[in-house]
Amino acid sequence: MKLATYQLNSGGDAEVGVVIDGGIVNLASCGFEGDMKSLLAAGIDIAAIEASLGKGNRFSEDEVSLLAPIPHPGKVLAIGLNYGDHIAESGMEAPKHQVWFNKQHNCVNGPYSDINLPSVSPMLDYEAELCLVISRKCKHVPKERAHEVIGGYFCGNDVSVRDWQMRAQTFQIGKSFDTHGPIGPWLVTPDEVGDPHDLDIRCFVNGEERQNSNTRHLIFDCYDAIAHLTQAFTLDVGDVLFMGTPAGVGAAMKPPAWLQEGDKVRVEIDKLGYIENTVVAESADTIIG
Repeated sequence: MKLATYQLNSGGDAEVGVVIDGGIVNLASCGFEGDMKSLLAAGIDIAAIEASLGKGNRFSEDEVSLLAPIPHPGKVLAIGLNYGDHIAESGMEAPKHQVWFNKQHNCVNGPYSDINLPSVSPMLDYEAELCLVISRKCKHVPKERAHEVIGGYFCGNDVSVRDWQMRAQTFQIGKSFDTHGPIGPWLVTPDEVGDPHDLDIRCFVNGEERQNSNTRHLIFDCYDAIAHLTQAFTLDVGDVLFMGTPAGVGAAMKPPAWLQEGDKVRVEIDKLGYIENTVVAESADTIIG
């Protein structure tokens, strides 16, 4: 099942719906109230939702704008150096342990929304990534049970400001600029995805293929990630994990191929769809709320 967070083009609040046959069925009108996180927390009853779709309000894809499927995640965590070919192009050693960093939740962005070219740096880069969302509060989860706490999967772009990223070992600020975490286009439930570790993943810039790999090449897979993180801290419903990027990033090209204003960056993953974002110049105006 594909579940989307969307807003009607005519206005109104964000809603949750089921993507079906080129349109979206509103879940609230089917008797399932709440945002995506509350739906995950309650447990996604696919059979009950499917049985109710006939009575729900339906909108065509032209009537809605898709938002980030998890608009306000509690934690956004990303793993670094998780494909061997990306490690090689980065000139770094393979990590002995999983290397995680935070992306501030303000970076989360819609699947087709613009991403900012920062006013403070031209070194803007893309990273196509498989993402997952946590559906059950969990701690000390063994790898063999990690699938029980995954609510779904979607595409992500771990947009990176490379000079800011490399100023600190944590990477945090360079990975957290506003708009630099587009995700979507919707959440695909695990039953529809099947094996998350056998999905082709690609990235295109202005139609030129830059990255092409498969999630089977993850060094630490989705279940490894959950087992590792929950040894340290609790994962909560709605937390989002970015699972790393394969080779082909702009920083590794000779010369580096930084994203420019007007560029269109498309991330595709089999069974999950695609996200596509246009680079726009950031305003440097001071904002004080």
